[in-house]
Amino acid sequence: MSSLSPAADERLMGSLPVRVIKAGIAYFALVFGAGFALGSIRVPYLVPHLGERAAELIEMPFMFVVIWLAARFITRRFSLPAKVLSRLGAGMVALGLLVTAEILLAVALQDRTLGEYVASRDPVSGIVYLAMLAMFAVMPLVLARVTCVYQSVKPGRPSGTAGTL
Repeated sequence: MSSLSPAADERLMGSLPVRVIKAGIAYFALVFGAGFALGSIRVPYLVPHLGERAAELIEMPFMFVVIWLAARFITRRFSLPAKVLSRLGAGMVALGLLVTAEILLAVALQDRTLGEYVASRDPVSGIVYLAMLAMFAVMPLVLARVTCVYQSVKPGRPSGTAGTL
């Protein structure tokens, strides 16, 4: 959260809807950039030796960490409140941009139709990829919920005594 007053915070960062959109764009850029970098390692070095499925499945835990770190960064950087619409809004903006970029890259650079691209996905890693897309969309909200639970029950303290001396 910002240390500024709400009015000063809004003047510097913009209104909440603007911050949500900016956060979504930043979230997309961070995750897409990391995915592009990891893909440039996966395709030439892992795929020829391990195959498409294994290479994509090996990449997934790294992308999960990137998604978690990026969601944590944007929620703090853009002072997103722990409200469903704000957090899910940023995730959905990012998801829309990511799916659009994925489709454009598949159709334009790989010279495939959308149907050919979807049909070419490995059934196992494709399902994991869809699950990761869902996690990508909801991660800002998940972090809000996990943070609220963690702050209400601190390790080593019985439930209900968090914050008391």
